[in-house]
Amino acid sequence: MELQQLRYVVAVAETSNFTRAAERCHVVQSALSHQIAALERELGTRLFERTSRRVRLTPAGEAFLPAARECLEAADRARAEVAAASGEIRGGLAIGAIPTVAAVNLPVALKTYRRHHPRVRVTLLSAGSEELIERVRRGVVDIAFLGLPPHAEPKGVQSHRLGAGELVAVVAPDHHLREHETDLRGLADEPFIDFRTGHAGRAQSDEAFTAAGVRREVPFEVSSAEFMVDLVRQGLGVGMLPAAYAPRFPDLRIIRLRDAPTRAEHLIWTNRPSPATTAFLNLIRPTPATTSPT
Repeated sequence: MELQQLRYVVAVAETSNFTRAAERCHVVQSALSHQIAALERELGTRLFERTSRRVRLTPAGEAFLPAARECLEAADRARAEVAAASGEIRGGLAIGAIPTVAAVNLPVALKTYRRHHPRVRVTLLSAGSEELIERVRRGVVDIAFLGLPPHAEPKGVQSHRLGAGELVAVVAPDHHLREHETDLRGLADEPFIDFRTGHAGRAQSDEAFTAAGVRREVPFEVSSAEFMVDLVRQGLGVGMLPAAYAPRFPDLRIIRLRDAPTRAEHLIWTNRPSPATTAFLNLIRPTPATTSPT
């Protein structure tokens, strides 16, 4: 059993197609098919069901795939550790971030990291905090930036609290509300544009309105801050954004809140950080971080 065979199995499993898998692995399809067939003979079982329309894993293939990924990850880690011992950081680094991260200038950090560690393959995923926590737990993402309600802590991952900040209300330039500052009760009769129920970005606002004894209506639920801003621009309602993020949209009017919702930003990473992950952590936070063990 060879590492290259494992790579071919993972590629076919992820693309459900021998041709696309061969293109991903930069080999001709006949060579990839031959190696997988040889591995199946060695294992004494078929890993894939092949039809004219699709390719899918057999039950044996489903059982084999996680172990194959673990072997490849261990091999990549071994190479990275050897390179790091020689003073060179290499390998892959998968970063996740909420769209409204404000505690760190992420584009600048990525540019600095790439300049110092050009041999690292960096990827970036934008998603919600809940999804990012789960991806880091599973090892799909190495490090992520989150925004959570102030009392919440990410579980099952290493974490470092970057800081906390208030939210502000944002409205269209011609919105009837003319105040520059108010409280949540002053917004009680307004329609809101907010993230979907259960989203971490929604929870911090809901908790603040509940604590203030204010019931609000949220007729527009969105999945991104950019979509929220687009709807706010049309005068469809009031949006809630982090105070450090809202100035990115200078065409909107900002209303500060005396009893503003707050959120905390966290940096999280896998329990077994690679040299590439450790190098990024040292760039973002030079001091030791805390661990969330559960």
